[in-house]
Amino acid sequence: MVEKAYRFRFYPNTEQENLLRRTLGCVRLIYNKALAVRTQAWYENKERVGYAQTSAMLTSWKKRDDLNFLTEVSSVPLQQGLRHLQTAFTNFFSGLTKYPNFKKKRNGGSPEFTKSAFKWKDGQVYLAKCSEPLPIRWSRQLPQNCVPSTITVKLDPSGRWSVSLRVNDPRDLRLKPVTKQVGIDLGITSLVTTSDGETFANPKNLNKLHKKLRLAQKSLSRKTFGSNNYQKARLKVARIHAKIKDSRLDYTHKLTTQLIRENQTVVVEDLAVKNMVKNHKLAKAINDANWSELVRQLEYKADWYGRELIKIDRYFPSSKRCSNCGYIVEKLPLNIREWDCPECGVHHDRDINASINILAAGLAVSVCGATVRPSESKSRKAGAKKQKVSSSDARESRAVS
Repeated sequence: MVEKAYRFRFYPNTEQENLLRRTLGCVRLIYNKALAVRTQAWYENKERVGYAQTSAMLTSWKKRDDLNFLTEVSSVPLQQGLRHLQTAFTNFFSGLTKYPNFKKKRNGGSPEFTKSAFKWKDGQVYLAKCSEPLPIRWSRQLPQNCVPSTITVKLDPSGRWSVSLRVNDPRDLRLKPVTKQVGIDLGITSLVTTSDGETFANPKNLNKLHKKLRLAQKSLSRKTFGSNNYQKARLKVARIHAKIKDSRLDYTHKLTTQLIRENQTVVVEDLAVKNMVKNHKLAKAINDANWSELVRQLEYKADWYGRELIKIDRYFPSSKRCSNCGYIVEKLPLNIREWDCPECGVHHDRDINASINILAAGLAVSVCGATVRPSESKSRKAGAKKQKVSSSDARESRAVS
């Protein structure tokens, strides 16, 4: 059984839109108030406030005269907003994300409705406190005998409404096994280069609409903040961004589906994209290439369709290693796209050579559990040793004090 989410566009009537916008505002208000309370409690008293305390606060907030409008919407999205805040803090304390931010109205929102807050009848969705079903554009049908367990309504900054239905798909989606194995190297000029020598072009969706986006942002900067003309210009910028995002996501889905269907084993590098985008010269190109989303889609689609995805260590010198004899060159700048091995004289295309090495390393890891992380250099060892000594000195000084 596979857990899936099906997303559809819908176009609410006036009554439904008013109710949903009030729900969005209430969820945003409760989330921000709970975040402010938890932050204040920590800075003033070094006290951690959990979900149970914020849930009790929500009950008291509903009884206040200035917040009695919270009772006009379903209580389930409000409770789910507090649970999402608790998840955000859990991820923060685990070191996975940054400190939670306050929600803003211009970013839209996404209230979540569990089974007690909606009704699924005759293939239609009835939300709580709403008499008519959501006018959903059913671009595809849900699997048979599947009932949504959770429904998330989303309003994006461009003003589009969408609904995500989470279901448990009982179908067996595994594809017929094939013998083909491939290693892929992610790049900017060519988005994907395979070990077979096949390349997939980078569509560069941002560049296609960059001029139009630049003019729209320039027009927005001239408007008075908060005015009606400002809101119109902001909506125009948001719609251009939405078009870029949709094009990028559509291409990524088609590419990952093709790679998963045609290959039994796919090997990729475990890239640290968050660190790579700190380079301001390449950040825009890397974000537009959508590397993180591409690897994420490969991962869950491989699980769905019975394929194998292998990630090798990001420090493996795939580009600098000769795929013919294994010789590793000392330096290989990014502007060098082709090079000759000084050991065996074989001419290499940088990306194809890297993808071949990635495939070989991935197969070595899957077959015998070998490590592909290169041995540490002397400078790295010295730095690690120095850091270890300094940390031990710090612990000793704290113990003495």
